[in-house]
Amino acid sequence: MRAQPTASHYVNGRYIEDEGGAPLPVIYPATGETIAMLRSATPNVLELAVEAARAAQPAWARLKPVERGRILRRAADILRARNADLARIETLDTGKAIQETLVADAPSAADCLEYFGGAVAAYNGESVDLGGPFAYTRREALGVCVGIGAWNYPIQIAGWKSAPALAMGNAMVFKPSENTPLSALALAEIYSEAGLPDGLFNVVQGYGDVGAGLVGHDVVAKVSVTGSVPTGRKVLSLAGSKMKHATMELGGKSPLIVFDDADIENAIGGAMLGNFYSTGQICSNGTRVFVQSGIHDRFVERLIERTKKIRIGDPLDPETQMGPLVSKAQHDKVVGYIEIGKQDGATLACGGNVPSLQGFQGGFFV
Repeated sequence: MRAQPTASHYVNGRYIEDEGGAPLPVIYPATGETIAMLRSATPNVLELAVEAARAAQPAWARLKPVERGRILRRAADILRARNADLARIETLDTGKAIQETLVADAPSAADCLEYFGGAVAAYNGESVDLGGPFAYTRREALGVCVGIGAWNYPIQIAGWKSAPALAMGNAMVFKPSENTPLSALALAEIYSEAGLPDGLFNVVQGYGDVGAGLVGHDVVAKVSVTGSVPTGRKVLSLAGSKMKHATMELGGKSPLIVFDDADIENAIGGAMLGNFYSTGQICSNGTRVFVQSGIHDRFVERLIERTKKIRIGDPLDPETQMGPLVSKAQHDKVVGYIEIGKQDGATLACGGNVPSLQGFQGGFFV
């Protein structure tokens, strides 16, 4: 199975490659096989991307907001038209079940582009009557923005970061997670097809050093990151040292509380959705479930029964309900957490082992 893109990076409206970059293998989580080989961005690629964004941004900002919005809405239409192909790419990249990627990933990115494509027309300055002198405000684009994505919702996050930036007249250099580099390239192609001028949305691949190079670049005015708290601390520290605007979307803890007057089946469904959707890899998942003592045992009993019915397997099979974890590192971390829980006295109600699935023995399943 191969998913090799034309090249590793998309800069100034075209694919480019630099063989000097560090190898960046794309691993299919269901089998552990390498399905594409990309290269991390060298300093030269990074500079080309930032310069392309800097050069293209002023003319884009001068366009009427409604004209910018029209291009974003056109891109949203293309995303929806190609949803099946994009869902397959996302499943190959992340390992998420295709029954999920078909409804959640590219569709939510399209919704975001459509929303900002419509909303931007209303974002204008205003005049304020002060009874004599008057004041007015004028909205100005920041310039070149950097987006750094996460691996759980790659194309959704690329859309969430690029749509508002582009709508307001900015340019963007986007670095997807090194674990899931493919769908951002597909989004870049779609933007170009929708009529976005070259240089306004650039994709560069790489590890943490590439992200640091983008965040620290003097031309970059704003940084938006989705990732872990340790990564956020590093990015915010570097951005702050250069007085850059920064937005951090980091990890969280989201408890569920179930009282004894709850509809128990609905509550169990919510707990399962909040913990098993995307194979449990969402920052807002219900990572703690508190159940009132009066219904605790019945809740756990029914939860076990329903959990055992979850269909795990080939993520490209429409009948599969849960796929593998995104990487071996993530797999080992989750298995390690299970062992820590057992050592600390927690009772393992079901599961906890590494399943052996025919044809997917090398996959990162739990």
